[in-house]
Amino acid sequence: MDTAPTPAEVTAVPASTGRPYVLLSCATSIDGYIDDATEQRLLLSNDEDLARIDAVRAGCDAILVGAGTVRCDDPRLVIRSEGLRRTRVARGLAPSPMKVTLTARGDLDPAARFFTVGDAEKLVYCASPAVDKTTELLDGLATVIDAGDPPAPDVVLADLAARGVRRLMVEGGGTVHAQFLGAGLADELHLVVAPFFVGDCRAPRFVGDGRFPWHPGRRARVAEVRQIGDVVLVRYALSERCDAG
Repeated sequence: MDTAPTPAEVTAVPASTGRPYVLLSCATSIDGYIDDATEQRLLLSNDEDLARIDAVRAGCDAILVGAGTVRCDDPRLVIRSEGLRRTRVARGLAPSPMKVTLTARGDLDPAARFFTVGDAEKLVYCASPAVDKTTELLDGLATVIDAGDPPAPDVVLADLAARGVRRLMVEGGGTVHAQFLGAGLADELHLVVAPFFVGDCRAPRFVGDGRFPWHPGRRARVAEVRQIGDVVLVRYALSERCDAG
C-alpha cells in the first residue's frame, strides 16, 4: 500500500525547530535547465549577478553543494570580493563561509578545489556505509560526518546548528535542491532565469519529479522580482522566516 503523503500533506518544517535558515540559490534557462548536455559548463548568470551571489554568500555561515556538483563543476566556494572578505574578517569570521557537501558513495576527488582552495572549514556529510572509505580517502582534508543512509537533510541541519551555523546557502545541484525542498527544509529560494532555452531533455533540470510543500493549493509567496542585466531574479519566500523586504 502506498503511504506516501499527498502534496497537501507535505508541509514545511517550522522555524521553531531551531534549524539554520536555509536559502536555496539556482540559475536556470527559460525552460528550467541548470546546464546543457555538453561537457562544457553552461554559463547562465552574468557578472552583475555573480557579484550579487558573492554578497549573499558573504552573509552566510556555510555553503552546501552536492557531491555531483563538486565532481562536475569543481567549484571553489570562496568569497571573490576582497572587500567582502575584509568585512567578514572584521566581524571575527573566516574570510569565506564553511564548505559543506553531501555524498552517498564517498566518490570525491581530494584534489577538487572544494578541498584545496581557501582556509574555510570543510564538512562532508556521508552515507553510513561510505564513512570509513571517505575518511581514508580525504585524509584530513575535511571532517567526515555520518549522516545516515541515505544522508538526510534534517540530520545535516541539526549537526550544522550544533556547530554554530545559523544561515546556510544551498547551491545545488538539482538532487540536493529537491531533497531540501521535498523535506520542507527551505526558507527562501533565489531563482535566476537566463534569457535563453536549452531544449534538450538529456540536460539536468532545476528539480525532478517530487512532492513539495508548495503546489497549486499552496503557492509560494513572491518576495522580490529584480532585473539584473539580462537575467531576472525571483526571490520566493518559503517560510515565515523569510522577510519580504
